[in-house]
Amino acid sequence: MSSTATPDPESETGRPAVPPSGAPASGAADGPLAALRGEADAVLRGLAGDTARLREDQWRAVAALVADRRRVLVVQRTGWGKSAVYFVATSLLRARGAGPTVIVSPLLALMRNQIDSAARAGIRARTINSANVDEWDAVQAEVADGAVDVLLVSPERLNNPDFRDTVLPKLAAACGLLVVDEAHCVSDWGHDFRPDYRRLRTLLGELPRDVPVLATTATANARVTADVAEQLGTGTDDEDALVLRGSLDRESLTLGVLRLPDAANRLAWLDTHLPEMPGSGIIYTLTVAAAEEVTAFLRSRGHVVASYSGRTDDAERQAAEADLLANRVKALVATSALGMGFDKGDLGFVVHLGSPQSPIAYYQQIGRAGRAVDRADVLLLPGREDEAIWRYFASLGFPPEDQVRRTLDVLADAGRPLSTAALEPRVDLRRNRLELMLKVLDVDGAAKRVKGGWISTGLPWRYDAERYARVAEARGREQQAMRDYIATDGCRLEFLRRQLDDEQAAPCGRCDTCAGARYGDDVATASLDAARAALGRPGVEVEPRRMWPTGMTDAGVPLKGRIKADEQAATGRALGRLSDIGWGNRLRPLLAADAADAPVPDDVFGAVVQVLAAWGWEQRPIGVVTIASRTHGTLIDSLGARLAEVGRLPWLGRIEYAPHAERAPARSNSAQRLRALADAFVLPPEAAAAVREASGPILLVDDRMDSGWTLTVAARLLRQAGAGEVLPLVLAVEG
Repeated sequence: MSSTATPDPESETGRPAVPPSGAPASGAADGPLAALRGEADAVLRGLAGDTARLREDQWRAVAALVADRRRVLVVQRTGWGKSAVYFVATSLLRARGAGPTVIVSPLLALMRNQIDSAARAGIRARTINSANVDEWDAVQAEVADGAVDVLLVSPERLNNPDFRDTVLPKLAAACGLLVVDEAHCVSDWGHDFRPDYRRLRTLLGELPRDVPVLATTATANARVTADVAEQLGTGTDDEDALVLRGSLDRESLTLGVLRLPDAANRLAWLDTHLPEMPGSGIIYTLTVAAAEEVTAFLRSRGHVVASYSGRTDDAERQAAEADLLANRVKALVATSALGMGFDKGDLGFVVHLGSPQSPIAYYQQIGRAGRAVDRADVLLLPGREDEAIWRYFASLGFPPEDQVRRTLDVLADAGRPLSTAALEPRVDLRRNRLELMLKVLDVDGAAKRVKGGWISTGLPWRYDAERYARVAEARGREQQAMRDYIATDGCRLEFLRRQLDDEQAAPCGRCDTCAGARYGDDVATASLDAARAALGRPGVEVEPRRMWPTGMTDAGVPLKGRIKADEQAATGRALGRLSDIGWGNRLRPLLAADAADAPVPDDVFGAVVQVLAAWGWEQRPIGVVTIASRTHGTLIDSLGARLAEVGRLPWLGRIEYAPHAERAPARSNSAQRLRALADAFVLPPEAAAAVREASGPILLVDDRMDSGWTLTVAARLLRQAGAGEVLPLVLAVEG
C-alpha cells in the first residue's frame, strides 16, 4: 500500500468535495467529525508513516462508512490508497464495537500484501483461501472469539458448500464492514470477470442494513462502474450510496511502445536494455509458455529473474514475491496471475512482451509501477502472436444456448449431484468453460453447487443472448482499441484514461509520443544471436496420458481407471508449443485450419531431426507409423516418410480412421474427445503384421497434440498389436 499525501482543497475528482453528513470539505469540522478525522489520521500514520494524512476522498469514504454506515463505491487509480480506506475504517469501527471486517479479495498475492499492511497498524488479519485449508478451523475459531479484525476471503469460498452454508451466515451476522476489493471482477463487462464475485449478492442480502459496504477498483470505465454499482447495491440512484470516482492520471509513469521485427529481437532487446531499467520490475507475457521461455532465456544471459504464472506453485509464488519486494531479482516474468494486488511502491518498470487484449487490463497491470517513486518506465513490445492468443481467449466465452440447456437437462435427469468430471462425458465443454458456465447458472439460480457436485434447481432460466452478444462486441472493440493504442501518435496515457472514461484526461507530456522515446530499438549483436539460438532450439517433452477420464462408462465407453502399463505411450517429443514465441510463431500458420496441406517444409523437418538427435531414448526405434489426418495428411505422411528415410527405418504403415468414425469435436473436453476417438482408429492388417514382426519401439508421428487422446488411443492400438514401446512425435503441442 502506498503512502498518502496531504489533501488538496478539492477532492481527487477535481470537483469540490461534498462531505458526508454535511461536514466541510476540508474535514476540519468541529465536534464528532473533527474527532473522527483525528482518529482516522492517527490510524493512517501507523500504516503509512508519521507525515501521512488522508486525502479528501479517502476521508469522505471513511466518514461515510464509519459515521453514516453507508455503501461506498471507490473508483480510483492504483496507488491512490484504497486499502488505507478500509483499514482505517476497520480500526475505527472495531473501536466502536463493530464486528470484524470481511474483505473479498481475488488473489493470494493481494491477500499477503494486505495482511502485512494491516499488521503495521495493529490490525489482526487472517485469511481463508485455497492455500491454507489446514488453518480454516483455527481461523474460524479466532473470528468467533473476536481475535480477528479483518478476515480476507477469496471469492471462490463464497460458493463452497460448507463455507456458504455454515460459515457465511455467521460472518454476515457478525460482520462490521464488508469490503469488495477489485470490484470490477463483479461485472461481465469488466476485463477480469469472475462469476464467483456475483455470489456477493447473497452476502449483501443477508447483511443487516446498517453494516457499511465498501467496493473498490482502479480499472472501471463508466459502463463497468454502473454495472458494479447496480450489482452491489451502490447505484447512484440509491440515496444511501456514495460513488467516488477520481482522476486516473499517474504522474510517475512514462509510457512507450516499441515495435520490433520478431520475437528474437524482442528477447534481445530485453537482454540488451534490462540492466538500464530503473530498479526492479515486472515483465508480462500473454501465456505461461512464454513466461517460462523468457525466464529461461534471461537467466541464461545472466539476469536474475523469476517466473510467475498460474502454473507456479504457491510456495514458489511467495518466494518470487518476496524476492521482488526485497529487490533480490531484477524482474518477475509473469502472466496475468500477477495482474492485481501486488504492492511494491518502488516498482521501477513494467514491460509487456505481447499486448493484452484490453486497454483496461493493460492499465491495471502497468498500475503496479511507480506508486512511490518519481519515475517508472512502461513499455509495450507487441508481437505477431498476440492476435492468435486473443482469438483463443475469445473462444472461452459463455457457451451457446443449446450447450447450456443440455447441461441443465443432464443435471435435472441425473437425480444426484454431478461433479464437473462426471459432467464432462455428458456435456461437450472444456473444464474451465464448463466451470465458468456453472458458476453463472448458480448466480442466476438455475443450478446450485452442493456437496458432491452440482444440481439443477428446476427454476426457470432465460438465456440472455443479447447481453452475451454485447459483451462479445465490447471485447472486440477493446481489442481494436489496443491496436489503436499501439498505432496512435497522440498521448498514450491520455488514450488509456479516455478508454476508462476519465473526464480529466489530458496529454501527459512524458510518454514517447509527447516527449520522445526514452529507449531505442537497438539490440546488441550478441544478444540477438543468443535469442535466435534460444528460440530456434527445438524440442518439448510430451507427457503421456496415464489415467482414463472419470465417467467414461456412463458415456458408453468401457474405459476407466489407470491405463494399463503395457498399453501406454512413452514420453514423447514435440518440436514446439503453439503458444510459445519461438517455434510457435512458425508452427501456427503451418497448422492453421485454413492452411494448405503440403509436404513438411525443409526448415521444420531439419528441426525435427534435431529433436530426434537429442531425444536420448534407451532403444532406437525400429520403424515409423503415421496417423491419418483429415486436414494435414500430406504434411504428416511426408514427415513420416522423410524421417524413415533419414533414419534408415522402415515406414510400417498408417493408423487409419475406421469407416464409422465421426470427426472429433474441436476444443471439446477430455471425456468428449476420448468418446469420439475411442474406436475411431484401426490398424490395417498389413500394418499390424509389420508392427508385430518388428517387435520393438515404434516412432508414432502426428501433426499436433491437444488433449493427448489421439496419441493415447493410437499408442494403445500399436501396443496391442505387439509394439514394444511407442514413442510419440508431433510438430506442435497446444497450450
